[in-house]
Amino acid sequence: MSTGITVIIVIVVIVVVAAIAGILYDARRRRLRQRFGPEYDRMVEEKGSRTRAETELAGRERRVAGLDIRPLDPAAQARYQQNWTAIQEQFVDAPAEAVAAGQRLVRTVMSERGYPVEGDDQTLADLSVQHAAVLDHYRAAYVISQRAADGMASTEDLRQAMLHYRALFEDLLGAGAAPPATATEATTARGNTGRLPENQAPPTAGNGSAPGAGREVDAGPDEADVPSQRRS
Repeated sequence: MSTGITVIIVIVVIVVVAAIAGILYDARRRRLRQRFGPEYDRMVEEKGSRTRAETELAGRERRVAGLDIRPLDPAAQARYQQNWTAIQEQFVDAPAEAVAAGQRLVRTVMSERGYPVEGDDQTLADLSVQHAAVLDHYRAAYVISQRAADGMASTEDLRQAMLHYRALFEDLLGAGAAPPATATEATTARGNTGRLPENQAPPTAGNGSAPGAGREVDAGPDEADVPSQRRS
């Protein structure tokens, strides 16, 4: 075989290998964008590079694959739904305490499903693999909870936090779980009709003191599901 033919063969092989690598790289990028959604764009912005962002997201996938993430059984789903309904009822008289209870319940469900809950940044990273669509809800709720702990959250802020926590809560319960009963339904059954809140635009996430602060998030579930604070 002449040298010229050998060179041509080598060039063809290089071109084919490069083409295959490009196809695989594009497929990986599409898969990551589809899986992580808004979190993909957020990581690209944070890392300043698609390659670094994709490396980070792929690393999250590998970490979560090594965790024992498991679905809730129907009995646990029903139990947690009842807990959430009770917390929504509590909001009428004690909104700050209800938000704190909602945060604890969400973290309890995370733990039972197998997510480590030590370290807020790592928790967000782990949740992003299977719950990316509601991750900004959790960020927004976290920011409001921090303000509430400092006594700086209004009743409307706290109601928004409940809506955001509920979005993640429902996603964590998983497919097959019935939507939790609303506090409005529960209190009406007891003959207590609280004023329903007006529909309002969603808040933006805080002042940068927590993960994801400053990002606008969707309002999530219907605001009529969380009652306003009872007037005296």
